[in-house]
Amino acid sequence: MEPDTLTMTEDEMRDLGYRVIDMLVDHWTALADKKVARTADRRQMEQTLSRTFPKTGRPAEDILEEIREHVFNRLILSGHPRFFAYIPSPNNFVSAVAAALISGFNPYAGLWLEGSGPAQIELNTIAWLVREMGLPESAGGLFVSGGSMANLTALAAARHVRLGEDFGKGVVYFSDQTHYSVDKGLSVLGFRQDQIRKIPSDDAFRLSTSELQSAVEEDRTNGRAPFCVIANAGTTNTGAIDPLPALADFCGKEGIWLHVDGAFGAGAMLCNRGKALLQGLDRVDSLSVDPHKWMFQPYEMGCVLVRDRRDLKAAFRVMPEYLKDADLSEAEVNFCDYGIQLTRSFRALKLWMSLNVFGVEAFRSAVDRGFTLADFAYDILKDHPCFKIITQPEMAVITFRYTVPGQRDEEIDTLNERIVERVIHDGFAMITSTTLKGRKVLRMCTINPRTTEEDIRLTVEHIKEVGDRLSTT
Repeated sequence: MEPDTLTMTEDEMRDLGYRVIDMLVDHWTALADKKVARTADRRQMEQTLSRTFPKTGRPAEDILEEIREHVFNRLILSGHPRFFAYIPSPNNFVSAVAAALISGFNPYAGLWLEGSGPAQIELNTIAWLVREMGLPESAGGLFVSGGSMANLTALAAARHVRLGEDFGKGVVYFSDQTHYSVDKGLSVLGFRQDQIRKIPSDDAFRLSTSELQSAVEEDRTNGRAPFCVIANAGTTNTGAIDPLPALADFCGKEGIWLHVDGAFGAGAMLCNRGKALLQGLDRVDSLSVDPHKWMFQPYEMGCVLVRDRRDLKAAFRVMPEYLKDADLSEAEVNFCDYGIQLTRSFRALKLWMSLNVFGVEAFRSAVDRGFTLADFAYDILKDHPCFKIITQPEMAVITFRYTVPGQRDEEIDTLNERIVERVIHDGFAMITSTTLKGRKVLRMCTINPRTTEEDIRLTVEHIKEVGDRLSTT
C-alpha cells in the first residue's frame, strides 16, 4: 500500500504551526505601522504569483514567505486602526485562533449526530444574541456567512409564512437607503421588479412611514398582497435608523412581516447608547446581525434571528432518506434544517470563544467606543472650514464634503472623488465616498476599538492636505 502523501511528521506540523502563529503575531503587533492599502493590478499579480503548481512539494517556509510578501502585502487591511471605509471588520486574535481550530478539527455543524458539541455552542451563542437583541425566548436562528445570506434566509422565511407557495402577488417594501444585498436576495427568491417597492427616504435618510402607508394602501386596492417591510438598523451610507417603533406598530396592524437589516448596526445593542437608538428592535419578526462587523469577529460570520424559530424550520427543512438516522429527537437541533446550507462550518466558536476570553463587558465597552470616536471625528471635522458636515454621527458613521468657495457642485463632486482615490493610493488611511441627494460625499465609520483619537486627527489632516493640494492643481 502506498504511504499517505498528504501527511506531515509531528515535527513538521509543529514547525509549520509555530511559523504561522509568528506571522499572525507579527501582523497584529505591527498593524498600526503598516499601510492601510497596498493594491496591485491584475498584470502585476499574474507576474508575481505563478498559476502553475509543482509536481513535487516545495518547502513550507518558502511558501509562507511568498504568501507574506505577495498575498498578505497586497490587500486592504479592514482591521487597521485607520480603516474608516465601508463597514470595518476589526477582528480579534482569539477569534483568529478559533478559526484555526475550526479548520483543523473540521467539524460538520449541520447535524447534531455529527457534532453535538458544536451544535450546543451555537445554541448557546444564538441564545445570548437573542437576549441581547431583546427578542423573546421563542426566537432562534443560526450563523451564516454574512448579512447577504442572513437577509436572504429571513426573507425566504417571511415569504413562506406570509405567502406560501403562491407568492406572485406579494409585495415587499424598503427605503432607497437599504443595502443592495436585499435586492439580490429578492431576485434569488424569485420576486419580480414590480413586486419590489423602493420608498424614497426622508430628509434624515430614513424610511418614510407616510410614504410606506400610501404604497401599501395602493397595492391592497390593486389586489396585491403586501407581506414584508424591510427596515434598517444603521444604513451603510449614513448609519440612519428607520423609525422602528412606528414600523412595528404599522406592520402589526397590517399583518405584515417586519424584517430589520441590522447587519451593521444591531451590534450597537451591546451598549446603552445603542439600545436607546434602537428602541423597537425587540418587536421585529426577523433580524440580520453581522458579528464580523460591530462584534469584532473575522470573516465570515453573519447571523439571522427569527422571532419564532419554527418559521425557519418550516421554510427550509427537507428530509431525504439518507438523513433519517440523524433525525432522532426534537431536542437535538440540526442546523441544516434552519437555513440554506447543508454543508456548514462551526462559525459559532469564534464569537463564543472571544466572549469567554475577554468577557461580555469588554465587548460592550468596545462597541461604545465606536460612538465616542465618531463624536471625536465630528469635533475635528467641524473645526476645519473646508469641510461641510452632511450628516452628523449616527451609529458611528459621519459623512462630510471637502468644499472650495466659488466652485460648482459638480466640480466639488469630482474633487471629492479624487480625494478618495489619492488617500487610498497613499495608503495612510482608508476612506470611501457615497452619494447623498445627488452629491458626492466622504464618509468615515469609526467602529474599530483599536483606533485612537490621534488616528482620527491625523486622518482628517491627511484628507485636508490632499484636498488642498488637489484643489490648487
